[in-house]
Amino acid sequence: MVDPLAEVVSLLQPGAPFSKLVVASAPWAVRRTAMGRPFYFVVLEGSCHLTIDGPAHSHTLALNAGDFALIPAARSFATSSLDRQPPREGETVTTPIVAMPGGARVGNPDGAVDVRMLVGNCVLGSPDAALLVPLLPHWVHVRGEPRLSTLVQLLGDESRTDRPAREIVMARLLEVLLIEALRSSASTVASPGLVRGLSDAKLALALRRMHEHPERPWSIEQLAREAAMSRSAFFDRFSRAVGVTPMDYLQTWRMALAKQLLRQRELPIADIAERVGYGSVSAFGVAFTRHVGMPPGRYARSGVEEVQT
Repeated sequence: MVDPLAEVVSLLQPGAPFSKLVVASAPWAVRRTAMGRPFYFVVLEGSCHLTIDGPAHSHTLALNAGDFALIPAARSFATSSLDRQPPREGETVTTPIVAMPGGARVGNPDGAVDVRMLVGNCVLGSPDAALLVPLLPHWVHVRGEPRLSTLVQLLGDESRTDRPAREIVMARLLEVLLIEALRSSASTVASPGLVRGLSDAKLALALRRMHEHPERPWSIEQLAREAAMSRSAFFDRFSRAVGVTPMDYLQTWRMALAKQLLRQRELPIADIAERVGYGSVSAFGVAFTRHVGMPPGRYARSGVEEVQT
């Protein structure tokens, strides 16, 4: 059986080579703009607030020891101690921050430490990240997962020692942690995205069919039948859970697959068009150009030029 989440994560090629240790003393607050890059938090000790800004309103999470939080496309967010209100978007934050080896000391440098966490930017190695990230939740927050807690504990142990190859081990642990967090959050994630859609048994059936057979000329009616739902009920439920319409999701996935196949340069464009559900090269070319900004042939050539340079 095809696993849509595994396929998306595999294409994204997630990694976490950049991390720093943050040690904080209450009261404290930090606000930053992340320019759309994925950002993660691993709480090793203590508790804090994480406030994620959104287009309509912000959302505040309470993070405790052992928790993992991921914002796949962070625009702006804030972290703060539990004893103060999270800083609002646009609010000036005056908490002192002092650099230290491997990270930063936040708040009173002589105060009692109330939280230790690893924070950093993820790296998505896929050229299709802009297409695929919208399929992920707006944020992921996982707690109470034994496997996740074990990984967090291992990370904490590495962060406190100076063993050989420490940075390599931490980077590999963080990569596993990213994938495990996405996998573990299917039943708890609150924001729309692929993970939330897969937690719905009926929607999961339709999602799996799209991934198993992207070449089929799917319609809303056919996908609704796969989910054993009426057309209107399926459309509304899918759109609310995943954050995009069923046909938009299908086209996004088809374009990601097409880009991968074009980069490999193992198949003619006519075969690629057929594999991703287009009956003619011209129809595929129009759709690809609209989504990617260049024709398929030019995209394939540009990929080769990038590799050669």
